[in-house]
Amino acid sequence: MAEQKEIKFSEESLKVALSLMRRYPVGKQKSAMLPLLHLAQAEFDGWLSVPVMNYVASLLEIKPVEVYEVASFYSMFNLKPVGKCLLEVCHTSPCWLNGADELVQHLQKKLNIKVGETTADGMFSLKTVECLGSCGTAPMLQCGSKYYEKLTHDKMDELLDQFKQKGERPTYLDPLQ
Repeated sequence: MAEQKEIKFSEESLKVALSLMRRYPVGKQKSAMLPLLHLAQAEFDGWLSVPVMNYVASLLEIKPVEVYEVASFYSMFNLKPVGKCLLEVCHTSPCWLNGADELVQHLQKKLNIKVGETTADGMFSLKTVECLGSCGTAPMLQCGSKYYEKLTHDKMDELLDQFKQKGERPTYLDPLQ
């Protein structure tokens, strides 16, 4: 039987988590939940498993269901494993009118996956999301904390090559120190 790894933050991430929690009055540490979930997602392979969410709940001294409710509400949190590069394509009206659907179709064909799937090599996952607030530069996508705007098929192909060359997992996480 495989040994289950204990879920806990690295020493560095735990310091960041405790610092975030200290920003709020005693009894109000739940207010740190969103940044802690971002931190957890970045630390634990880009997604939030039930044990990871339970760990966040224990740090915040709240019920696990409170964390599940928040994590399942926001599209920025992944509740199943994702590829190293999560390509989040905005598909609301301005992006749709400017070619987001064609961009998604291009990505599906190029990567041989559908929305919600991950490439066989684990490099890319494709997701459509609600408005990312870049309507004037549509179509666009987000990968980690970066926006890629005014996308064409050629620009997208170049980005995919760049992501492959880097081979690392970008995250939403901004420097918190």
